Amino acid sequence: MAVFLSTFANKIDKKGRVSVPATFRAALEQEKSTGLILYPSFKHPCIEGCGDERIEQIAESIDALDAFSEEAENLQTILADSIRLTVDGDGRVMMPKELIEFAEIDDTVVFVGQGKGFQIWKPATYETYRAEKRARARQSGATLRIVKNDDSGGGR
Repeated sequence: MAVFLSTFANKIDKKGRVSVPATFRAALEQEKSTGLILYPSFKHPCIEGCGDERIEQIAESIDALDAFSEEAENLQTILADSIRLTVDGDGRVMMPKELIEFAEIDDTVVFVGQGKGFQIWKPATYETYRAEKRARARQSGATLRIVKNDDSGGGR
């Protein structure tokens, strides 16, 4: 699976198009994604994004829940609200108006790599969020156990 890394700020043009960072396009191509998939975040005032592999994992994870549970119904809205966008020959996508309004985006967006997916934020909102999370990580002494993949597909 491709990995989305780094943070990029890009302007939205008057027609509502924005350039997808080249490294994000490369990650989508690496996983042979037919475009990118965007949906409103459940947790933050931003747009979540991913390629085909990740949205398939999300759908499979939702399908693994009790089909008639409230949790499954809540999470199925991810799929219902998802929009598949095709990247044009110039590396741009047309940002859907409803997602721009949801994230309160003006004329610039910030693409934020999140590993298996990415987020799109209003720049000032993201800066506040990032500062809060970094401070919380420092305060809590956050650590990360590195998981090593082996060739058998499931090792540590």
